[in-house]
Amino acid sequence: MRRFAITFVLATAAIGSLVAQTRPAPKPYTTWTQYAGGSHSSQFTALDQINKNTVSKLEVAWTYPVGERAVTFNPIVVDGVMYLQAKGSSIVALDPATGKELWEHPNQGAIGARGINYWQSADGSDRRLIYLNNGMITQINAKTGEAITSFGENGKIDLRKALTHPESATRALQTSNPGRIYQNLFIISLPASGAAYESNPADVQAYDILTGKLAWVFHSIPRPGEFGADTWPAGFTENAGGGHNWSEFTVDDENGIVFVPFGTARYDFFGGNRAGNNLFANSLVALDAKTGRRLWHFQAIHHDLWDYDFPQSPKLLTIRQNGQPVQVVAQGSKQGFLYVFERKTGRPIYPIEEKPVPKSDLPGEHASPTQPIPTKVKPFARQSFTEKDVNPYLPKDEQEAIKEKLRGYRNEGIYTPPSLRGTVEIPGHNGGANWGSSAVDPIKGEYYIVTKESPTVLKAFTGAPNGAMGGAVAGTPAPPAVPPADYNGLYRVPIDFWLTSMNLSAIGPPWSQLTAYDLNTGEIKWQVPNGTVAGLPEIPEWKGPTGAHWPRGGPLVTGGGLVFVATGSDRKFRAYDRDNGKAVWATDIPASSDGVPASYEVNGRQFIVIPVSGLGSNPVRVNGKTVMTQGLNGYVAYALPEKK
Repeated sequence: MRRFAITFVLATAAIGSLVAQTRPAPKPYTTWTQYAGGSHSSQFTALDQINKNTVSKLEVAWTYPVGERAVTFNPIVVDGVMYLQAKGSSIVALDPATGKELWEHPNQGAIGARGINYWQSADGSDRRLIYLNNGMITQINAKTGEAITSFGENGKIDLRKALTHPESATRALQTSNPGRIYQNLFIISLPASGAAYESNPADVQAYDILTGKLAWVFHSIPRPGEFGADTWPAGFTENAGGGHNWSEFTVDDENGIVFVPFGTARYDFFGGNRAGNNLFANSLVALDAKTGRRLWHFQAIHHDLWDYDFPQSPKLLTIRQNGQPVQVVAQGSKQGFLYVFERKTGRPIYPIEEKPVPKSDLPGEHASPTQPIPTKVKPFARQSFTEKDVNPYLPKDEQEAIKEKLRGYRNEGIYTPPSLRGTVEIPGHNGGANWGSSAVDPIKGEYYIVTKESPTVLKAFTGAPNGAMGGAVAGTPAPPAVPPADYNGLYRVPIDFWLTSMNLSAIGPPWSQLTAYDLNTGEIKWQVPNGTVAGLPEIPEWKGPTGAHWPRGGPLVTGGGLVFVATGSDRKFRAYDRDNGKAVWATDIPASSDGVPASYEVNGRQFIVIPVSGLGSNPVRVNGKTVMTQGLNGYVAYALPEKK
């Protein structure tokens, strides 16, 4: 008995159009057949029909509502069919020119919220969509939406089965990381299924797409005897967890390299039980895509205490130095630093130096005395928060209360460790950068990144975590601030994003910036506020754009000389001039947009599509009321008017 019904509204002729055909290879960067534009994660299109001269004519081509559930999904388009998430956890095929639904494949349980993978055989006769559903690799026929039952067990493979200790994963290993395709392999980075001290290790696994056979595994936390195991206490890695690449990663198809940006070891804010640098946590690791063998790595933070995961995919570019092309990989970070390396060797393109950082005063901690700091490439996000930076939109008494807290907290700059009295972390551990927030022109060597600029308070209490994200939510009853003199146990750090009565950050604007780098020189070309906040009053203390508050919209760089970014706190979709950062076009959108735009071409017409949903992150309140109202959940596609 079939487990689901496939809804067909696809005419026979349209199905026939999906049959394999011999076509000339498309020009580089003119398709959108994988998440973020391709395995390279560039978020770049070379299409230039929409450009500085024509963008003013851009209009809505179609909208597709998806129901009550919000979406952040980055659609893909292959041979005249768009694939996206809709109607909860369904995969839906659309006509990308009109938004007309073609078929639907329902799923039971969650699916990867950011994107999907497409694979086809050499002759094009076998075409598959590959994604995670309820912690299982799932494959469906790209032509019909039918499950491919020959794969794994009735079309699915449970990721827990390949763990050294499967019992360490207490729930399905579902992640929003879409994974990547390399040749006939599906590569996926596992989530860590716990946010406290106990968690499964977040291995990277590769599976044969046709047989479902496990091809290789890379241990994000080295097993005993493996390289890097000596950066942990003896015997600790047998059961250590975390170090997960929860966001995205990148495949260099040309060189056969997988670039994986790993996150923090568990527990995120205290490491008294994990003395050492803790590889491969907080590391960019280059793996042989065929075997999973480590080629090189760079650890951005030793013994992380700040939840400063690498939060986004590395970007592949070619720059020119001394007149010669150099293939590089660039990695943005929550802490606001940008790191640039030669792809094959891991050689830093610009200097990175080990520098002393503030010491921990938390009993039992083993903080690293130094951290690697880029000295040439300037940070793209603010790394300090002082009294002069307090949010001027807040009531005066609230501003004074924040200043008083600043005087009492540890506030010694980047990498100040958590403390019993409280520590100012800036950028906060939501970034800086976050997933999908950077894009590149891989040919010209230009890098663009959107920031979320908001501090976090790291105040430690005795005892193990007991709430969301590994710590009790701020505002719940706390244990005594000062532990007994002989205390040598664990600590927890409640999540405190330092939001205020207006749901705005304690720090003042700009709350988001768009920064353009020329990586040929390592210099910032320009930096501008990204968006605004609807409903804010005019005040004499701040003039001009405030930047969006808690933005989640990722950028799209185009061959037409533009950077497109959507912002949720003012519900705008903008185009910036790549030469100078000037906003040259803006339009209202029907809801917040917390995802990555996609661009594609159908019958000579260029489209740009974005996901839109709801209120966005931490909607602003004025006089106790939320400014925004609930908006459309769905997708909006833009194009120039059709020629008549």
